[in-house]
Amino acid sequence: MTRAAIVSSRRITGLSADVIAELVADLGPLWHERHQAKLASRLRQRGVGAGAKHRLVFVDRLLATLVHLRHGVTHDVLACWFGVDRSTITRAIGEVRPLLAERGCTISPGVRLRTLAEVVDHLGAGEQTGIIDGTEIRVRRPAAGRKDRDTFISGKNKQNAVKTMVVTDSEGRVLWCSPTEPGSCADITHARQLGLVKLLADGPVVEILADAGYQGLGAQTGGRVVTPPHRKFKKNAPDWYEEMYERQRKAHSSRRIRVEHGIAHLKNWRALARHLGSREHISDTVQAVASLLSHQQTADLNPRRQR
Repeated sequence: MTRAAIVSSRRITGLSADVIAELVADLGPLWHERHQAKLASRLRQRGVGAGAKHRLVFVDRLLATLVHLRHGVTHDVLACWFGVDRSTITRAIGEVRPLLAERGCTISPGVRLRTLAEVVDHLGAGEQTGIIDGTEIRVRRPAAGRKDRDTFISGKNKQNAVKTMVVTDSEGRVLWCSPTEPGSCADITHARQLGLVKLLADGPVVEILADAGYQGLGAQTGGRVVTPPHRKFKKNAPDWYEEMYERQRKAHSSRRIRVEHGIAHLKNWRALARHLGSREHISDTVQAVASLLSHQQTADLNPRRQR
């Protein structure tokens, strides 16, 4: 498979050729700088640049990482496509994936969000509504005898998983994905650990929509986190109350559903449908995919690109 074939087909990488070109221009110098710093950081018998030359240039390293994240293609298959050893692909993905994760989510050309505080400030400045939700990613079962083995078991799906909190705007555009926590961590606990309560209490006035898993944050943030209405009558509720409750619940759900669409776009990347690699790399993988997806969403919304 040639480089041109990969770049020209959006189905292979999930990204347009223009976005890939921007990634190469943005990350290429940074990768080269880190590579040279790594070479110069240890004693050498030969000067930097001596010896065998790379058969896998940075563009190919980036493309191999994109295909791996998008389709979950194994390192062995990628090695055959690019004509290199499997260990070269493994090393390339290990170098490029953190660079993608560090980019943050692109919301407009040249503007990126890297932290939850930046997301809250962005929503407040634009008087926008944010939507949060937690999503789980299945991972390999931890080895027997590991002390925290049970913490990865999700109470909801009864599977070994990790959890991340996704933040989108009212249109479903991904603004940020949090570092992962073991699957047993509750959604509301994860939000508190990330400092959401303090950011909303001390920051700009922002409305955040959330599901019932975050009930309780509204009182702690002065009503800035809006959750579904609490059901007061569990049995023998009057007809007028049932009608009012259903109307309020559906109104909230119709606004909050956009975050589910954003999560669905993330899960279209096979690396997040089920993570088969090391659990130590899952946070970088989540944030790398969020960065790539947000960049493509921003490019699709740019009228100049659409023409």
